[in-house]
Amino acid sequence: MAGWALVKVALLSDCYPPRLGGIERQVHDLAHRLTAAGHAVEVFTATSGPDGERHGATTVEGDVVVHRMALGLPGDVPVNPLAPREVRRRLERGGFDVAHAHLGVVSPFATDLVGTALDADLPVLATFHCALGHNRHWMAAAGHVGRWARRGVALDAVSRMTAAQVSGVAGGARVEVLHNGIDAAWWAHGEHTPDPAGLHVVTAIRLVSRKRPLVLLRTLERARALLDPSVTMRATVPGAGPQRRVMEAYLRARGMDWVSLPGRLDRETLRELHHTADVYLSVALLEAFGIAALEARSAGVPVVTRTGTGVEDIVTHGVDGLLVDTDEALALAVAGLGADRGRLAALTSGARARPPRQEWDAVLGAHLAEYRRAREER
Repeated sequence: MAGWALVKVALLSDCYPPRLGGIERQVHDLAHRLTAAGHAVEVFTATSGPDGERHGATTVEGDVVVHRMALGLPGDVPVNPLAPREVRRRLERGGFDVAHAHLGVVSPFATDLVGTALDADLPVLATFHCALGHNRHWMAAAGHVGRWARRGVALDAVSRMTAAQVSGVAGGARVEVLHNGIDAAWWAHGEHTPDPAGLHVVTAIRLVSRKRPLVLLRTLERARALLDPSVTMRATVPGAGPQRRVMEAYLRARGMDWVSLPGRLDRETLRELHHTADVYLSVALLEAFGIAALEARSAGVPVVTRTGTGVEDIVTHGVDGLLVDTDEALALAVAGLGADRGRLAALTSGARARPPRQEWDAVLGAHLAEYRRAREER
């Protein structure tokens, strides 16, 4: 990139490891991918450090400088009205080329720091990681995203669906798609041992209501009922969250002992699980991107999902997965793959033969291009 081969980036995020979650993982991986490519990165976060570091503490984690601006509130809630003044001082003295904010639907810390970075006269990129859903109405009424666009903030979202929603609340402002990244080769590494006679369906989700876990269980139950009894179907649903007890009660009541809830799995164990899977099923409608589906897709597992979600950016229908428009169609698709092993084999080959578009090399280049756009917009 002419004139901007190496950059110094301030990443602004409410959440960061040691907290676990999609945004935390992506910001962490982005920071370390940038530094590995020779760029300089400093993270500003409202998450306490692994040793309890809080407001004003600075640590070096690998090659990444991390400014911990947490107040230590119950649950490590990422709210800190004291942070903007100190962050502005550090931004103004830090020699940064760009500030990159990472936002969910409610991100009080990063939202405050977008204005702080603008006041520090930095180019700003704001990336939305969550589907807005019904929150679009109050966000449009609040008007802050539109004001950011008018002040020169470059807006991004992690999928086409989310980009359209963000543009809507920003009064039609330009919103580019900036996908999350993945190390596809790492997920593909290992021996694939799916059951040639049965059908193993996997879904990795947080067990919260917006992920529709009971719809998932009903869809699995319906798919199994549609299958010929000679095909043995089982399902594994790793993840943790408040809906686990509700799911366990449903499984007991329905006698669904063929569904396993192993809890949260680390990456290595999840990769091993995917290598035993035949199908990855995603039923969530408020899925801004679908990093869990992308992990399965990268591990060589065909993805069956609904149209109109961020997962649609990951799947090529009929090549490495199936896109359908109703919950009933999800069940029919899963059962159909169990009955038609030739079609399942073709989709599996498609997933294994073609690396996803969201490989980190491509995604990192897209980030650098967006940093340049942020400078131009500013």
